[in-house]
Amino acid sequence: MTAAILSAIGIWLLVAGVLVIIIELVLMAVWGLAMGRRMQALSRQLSSERAELQADVERLKRAMEETKALWRPYMRILRWLRHPLVLALLGSYRRRMVQ
Repeated sequence: MTAAILSAIGIWLLVAGVLVIIIELVLMAVWGLAMGRRMQALSRQLSSERAELQADVERLKRAMEETKALWRPYMRILRWLRHPLVLALLGSYRRRMVQ
């Protein structure tokens, strides 16, 4: 093979390599834009889900506070019933009932 043929083959290989690189860059740009759009849609969805979750947490906090407020009158009675002297008195009554 002569030097002219080898140089022509080299030039064509260089042109083919540049074309392949350009095609890869175009594909990468198209895929990158598509991925960017998907990421934006996912980000919007996540932010709406986060807002719903935050609203649910706030609603749960309010329900817990309401439950605590509703149980407040009974807490004193329950505290009295758990007192050791009351437990001993109830045990005494139970023993009397068995005999």
